Amino acid sequence: MRAFLGASVGKKLIVGLSGLFLILFLVVHLAVNLTMFAGRDTYNAVAHWMGTNPAILAMRPVLAAGLVVHILVSSYLAWSNWRSRPERYAMVDAAGGSTWASRHMFVLGGLVILFLGLHLSSFAIPMTFGSPPLAENSPVMKDAYALVTARFGLWWYVSLYTAAMVFLGLHVAHGLQSAIQTVGLSNRRWRRRWARVGNVYAAVVAVGFASLPLYFFIQSQVGSA
Repeated sequence: MRAFLGASVGKKLIVGLSGLFLILFLVVHLAVNLTMFAGRDTYNAVAHWMGTNPAILAMRPVLAAGLVVHILVSSYLAWSNWRSRPERYAMVDAAGGSTWASRHMFVLGGLVILFLGLHLSSFAIPMTFGSPPLAENSPVMKDAYALVTARFGLWWYVSLYTAAMVFLGLHVAHGLQSAIQTVGLSNRRWRRRWARVGNVYAAVVAVGFASLPLYFFIQSQVGSA
């Protein structure tokens, strides 16, 4: 097992499995974020539950470990491929060529990670370690809604957020079909189908996340007019 995981194919399997784990997490995170459309009370209640539920709290280090493993192993593979040949590694698609996303997966992932750092410093860290205002009629529930909408009222943050979701969508679109192929669940017949699934999934995730800052930014501009 150690020899397998140490080989290139083993590392690709680790990247694929950790990528699928993170892709599944995106669904949960998007579902939680979309409750903002239901209003302040609903979102604050969901955010409070997510921040106090023991099962959710126990999953945080697992999620962090999955992200770190995905970054480190994929970075090692990218470096190994760069070292072994001048052209960058690219997965071959069903048409026999490579897509733009496949040729720039490492760059796209890096841009998403950079934004993730900004995102965590804007929301997760203040909510966990800071002292945001409390929600109305609650002595313990933090007003996560106010914290998020305040950020979404800043044009530069909304611009970065929207651009990051485009990068995320491109990364996920190719990453999903590549991971499925790596774990052995794809073949010549299913390759195009998984490509469509990846594209649709990535579009839903990117549009779903981007819809929030765009909506609340427009709302803030209309309200201040």
